[in-house]
Amino acid sequence: MRQVLVEDIMTRGEDIIKVSPFTTVREMLRVMKREKVRSIVVDRMSIHDAYGIVTHSKILRAIYQEDGDMDLLNVYDIATKPLIQIVPQLDIKYAAQLMVKHNRTRLAVTWEGDIVGLITMSDIAKVLMEEAMNDETPYDDGEKQ
Repeated sequence: MRQVLVEDIMTRGEDIIKVSPFTTVREMLRVMKREKVRSIVVDRMSIHDAYGIVTHSKILRAIYQEDGDMDLLNVYDIATKPLIQIVPQLDIKYAAQLMVKHNRTRLAVTWEGDIVGLITMSDIAKVLMEEAMNDETPYDDGEKQ
């Protein structure tokens, strides 16, 4: 399999939607609907803070399972934090290993402390599917069944 780096397939920083930790869940949902995204990065409160992330599953858990009020809950109440960070030059196989090991579907791509991208399991799966489609040589060990 060819080597693919995180920076080759990540969503670029300028395309990542971020919200303040003090945004209400209702407002965050409006942003997610308007931008047509399934997750949203929670910005740091200072340079010493960590990025966070909120996904649909975290929202559903907070609102329905824990009877939360989307007007009273702020993003920092439900965010997964810290968001696991990797560098752009990392081979995607290591990004995939981190995701599986830590049960995460998204990783922040950072450089010098700033978020420059986001990579998802879906991004990595697309590479695997493309690789499978491009491999025209069927497996043949030369033996008959």
